[in-house]
Amino acid sequence: MKSWSRSFAISLAALAFAILLSISSLMAAGKGQAFTGEVSDAMCGAKHMMDGNAECTRACVKKGSKYSLVVGDKVYTLDAGSKANQDTLDKLAGQKATVMGKADGDTITVSSVAMAK
Repeated sequence: MKSWSRSFAISLAALAFAILLSISSLMAAGKGQAFTGEVSDAMCGAKHMMDGNAECTRACVKKGSKYSLVVGDKVYTLDAGSKANQDTLDKLAGQKATVMGKADGDTITVSSVAMAK
């Protein structure tokens, strides 16, 4: 009987460990990746049509363009998701920012935005 209870305890501990690993993997997956680059707009990307990157970015967004993030040679369109993220992107227009989110092709679904360190 003692060996049965020991086997049961080991199996239960292994199951609890597997559940904890699954939960932590799901939590990490929800945050997405970190992308660091310059906040721009999807219409201009890396090359602005107006003088002043920040002013051009804000003007293009007011005309309907989405914010974007220029990471090296790659331009990602940002799906800000929330008003708070949109406001932060507006403040960081033309500056380096770190965007947390999930990339799907050339679009990042943003979970958070902060000034790059």
